[in-house]
Amino acid sequence: MTSFIDLHHVTYSYPAAVPDARPALNDVSLEIGEGEYIALVGANGSGKSTLARHLNALLVPDTGEVCVGGLGTRDQAHHPEIRRTVGMVFQRPDDQIIATMVAHDVAFGLENLGVPADEIRARVEATLRAVSLWDDRDRPPHMLSAGQAQRLALAGVLAMRPRCIVFDEATAMLDPAGRRTARRMMRELHAEGLTIVTITHRMGEVLDADRVVVLDRGSVAMDGTPAEIFSQPDSLNALGLDLPPVIQLARALATSLHGLPEGLATPPALVDAIDRLRHRAIAPPTGTSAGSGIPSPIIEAHGLGHTYMLGTPFARRALDRAEIAIGDGSAHGLIGATGAGKSTLMQHLNGLLRPQEGVVRVADYDLGDPRTNLRAVRHLVGLVFQHPEAQIFEQYVGDEVAYGPRLSGLRGLELRSRVRWAMDLVGLDFAAFKDRPTFALSGGEQRRVALASTLALRPQVLLLDEPTAGLDPRARDDLIGRLSHLRQGGTTLLVSSHEMADIAALTKTVTVMDAGRTPVQGPLAEVFADGEGLAHRGLTQPVVTQIAEGLRTRGWPLPSGITDIAVLVHTLTFLVAEESQ
Repeated sequence: MTSFIDLHHVTYSYPAAVPDARPALNDVSLEIGEGEYIALVGANGSGKSTLARHLNALLVPDTGEVCVGGLGTRDQAHHPEIRRTVGMVFQRPDDQIIATMVAHDVAFGLENLGVPADEIRARVEATLRAVSLWDDRDRPPHMLSAGQAQRLALAGVLAMRPRCIVFDEATAMLDPAGRRTARRMMRELHAEGLTIVTITHRMGEVLDADRVVVLDRGSVAMDGTPAEIFSQPDSLNALGLDLPPVIQLARALATSLHGLPEGLATPPALVDAIDRLRHRAIAPPTGTSAGSGIPSPIIEAHGLGHTYMLGTPFARRALDRAEIAIGDGSAHGLIGATGAGKSTLMQHLNGLLRPQEGVVRVADYDLGDPRTNLRAVRHLVGLVFQHPEAQIFEQYVGDEVAYGPRLSGLRGLELRSRVRWAMDLVGLDFAAFKDRPTFALSGGEQRRVALASTLALRPQVLLLDEPTAGLDPRARDDLIGRLSHLRQGGTTLLVSSHEMADIAALTKTVTVMDAGRTPVQGPLAEVFADGEGLAHRGLTQPVVTQIAEGLRTRGWPLPSGITDIAVLVHTLTFLVAEESQ
């Protein structure tokens, strides 16, 4: 394969934010062949985004060389051609969206290249249709949801038709249907001969690639095919990574289901392999899905309606008679496709948005009453935003976490103790991070700081909007464990996420949103058992549930709506053991 992008002994350090900070990239040498499909993975802070920015000359190495199609990135005269050759879809789409209308943003780069007007119109329509944004072509980009903005950023790059596209966590904010579409587009672009480099923390997406490069603390730690990389689970675990969910489940089942073959990487393949282990029907084990009762609600919304830019040509209905009830001390999930209205609903539940229509009650507060003390509501209900950087504004971590308690009147040792407590809860070492500049944090560290600053107010209810987006597998598991601890301590949780496995791990009841409405609300097991209903709304079941429901359709007497790996392993082990007797 012809070499296309070459990195030779590349070292790069950001301007020193922390004394004696290690380089972001340390002596990296890497060759990327023309037409390769590479997955670039690693823990938060391992250097993935920094390396990606070297591929199209957004960054230039301190030492070493980067060549793209034979052009060295040190020569600024080469930069325009390099950036035409290598397009980049950033982790944060706002970094590359500049126009005031969706269609104009896609056209911007083409206009700069001097593409004829007729060709621009054709490309804009084709790419917006490909990412399901054609109907939004006249909307202002700032009115898009986070997932829609990510699709717009992708469309802007696709329209340029580069030889290589670098996707930096480009599926992080997409719903399951959007992720499937993005992955299909990457495969199709690769089939057309484009070089694809995708940075991801979703290990299942790595299976699409020809080659996997694993970074660790700025250096290449592993390099091989997906099969070669995933055959070394202990090495991956030591690097803060994990196996794809289906492979994890297959390995867990293989310890009890003897004869299960290796190399099973998709739900249908695993269902087929398990189904071959039995030959006759047996009586189902006892047990049913969870009941539908919830504790007395601490939050209720009824008939909630909201229209953005009401009374203007850009008016958009975001909520339409939405309903939700969250029990005191419970953990509730909020799921739906990109743009379904989840973030808008959450912002009503602590008074960031006042109800235009309907009623919102939080404990004894009526949020539609203009006399309601919203400051008291926001002490009771904390909201952690989808993008943590949107709520971080202090220079140092300690000051950021202390901001809310300080406004509440805490001082001296009491304030210091509160800050330490909140940082400990989210896994940030107080001594190591209190004086760390907030701009020098990784995405995962920013998310922890945002959570700590909210927890420092000791809210009774915690609203979490995509809490694990952008986190590596180890950081995700750690955060879920800490949130579970808060839930067990009595904190009420509302978790909005496109990660169905996170919803399954954290919540017991779920509300499904669709086009601003809430057509489904009920126990987790019941909602997730309806795979067809979820798929109709652009969602998908967790892998565990997909396997369980797939086996149920083949006559296996499994309880409906299994969402826990341990439960599935135990139940299948019991059934296969009974079968063999």
